[in-house]
Amino acid sequence: MEGMVVAILGASLSVFMAGIGSAIGIGLAGQAASGVLSENPDKFGEMILLVALPGTQGIYGFAVGLWLIIKLGLLFGQPISPTLYQGLQLLGACLPIAFAGLVSGIHQGKVCAAGIGVVAKQEGKAILAVMYGVLVETYALLGFVASILLLIGIKI
Repeated sequence: MEGMVVAILGASLSVFMAGIGSAIGIGLAGQAASGVLSENPDKFGEMILLVALPGTQGIYGFAVGLWLIIKLGLLFGQPISPTLYQGLQLLGACLPIAFAGLVSGIHQGKVCAAGIGVVAKQEGKAILAVMYGVLVETYALLGFVASILLLIGIKI
């Protein structure tokens, strides 16, 4: 039973921490975009991707958490009873996206907020601003892939 509790903690951390990073990141970019929109509502289409981009970390964290919940048999089939050691392995497998999602979501929000400043001042430069945000996304993707590969490799 202890293994199940520890494994569920891993799923929870992946969802919560990546979700917190996304919420903060979207909040930062959204504040910047709202300021620009108060002056120029026509810029909405150029800025929506910059505001939404930090939200991907939360999606990655949710996907890892859901994968683990399914692996544990909590949604479909018979729930399994991992040992404490297996539970710790599963918890560890969730940590790459938990931490990468938290940190990269916040920093991607900052980069996207700065990009919104570029969009506000220079016409047609939204794609350049998005490119910097995508560079931060790389590290969220690496955390996501690492967590998925670890979950695949752990036999229970």
